[in-house]
Amino acid sequence: MILDTNALSAAADDDPALIPVLAGADEVALPVIVLGEYRYGIARSRNRTGYESWLEGLLNDCIVLDISELTTRYYADINVELKRAGKPIPTNDLWIAALCRQHSLPLLSRDRHFDLVPGNKRISW
Repeated sequence: MILDTNALSAAADDDPALIPVLAGADEVALPVIVLGEYRYGIARSRNRTGYESWLEGLLNDCIVLDISELTTRYYADINVELKRAGKPIPTNDLWIAALCRQHSLPLLSRDRHFDLVPGNKRISW
């Protein structure tokens, strides 16, 4: 399962509704894009030290998904599909959706616009 930034934030804040969802995951993956967005949030937080420490611990148990040349192909395909349908999504979310499609993994997110991406599965909590 791939975590979106809102899922990562909810996990950091110990959202009890998230626990059973994460417990059922075979693996947890974090796109490098999500890490960037989350670290930006940490940099603006009053609890910066606590969140940084929590994230370092989590990174030991997760797979970090980098963008590769192959990912760019998925990105382009999804971008074309959504623009043709008249339903574009934010650029960072296109990259996340591309990684989901590339790795055939569902996305844990509250952002419903991910439902517009054909072939990808979004899980909410």
